[in-house]
Amino acid sequence: MNDTFASAPRSIIATWSERIRFRWNLEQMAKANPHLIDDIGLTKRQAEAEIAKRFWQA
Repeated sequence: MNDTFASAPRSIIATWSERIRFRWNLEQMAKANPHLIDDIGLTKRQAEAEIAKRFWQA
């Protein structure tokens, strides 16, 4: 089996997992310390839009 072909699904799943983790952390930050959203350079609206995305959405 071609290594590139076999690694593609793992890469996609890793990317999805990273997005889930990032958005969960962003949501927790927005709830617990909303002032930190400004510190990372996002508006409240941008953070809410990112949190609302599904894991497959970039």
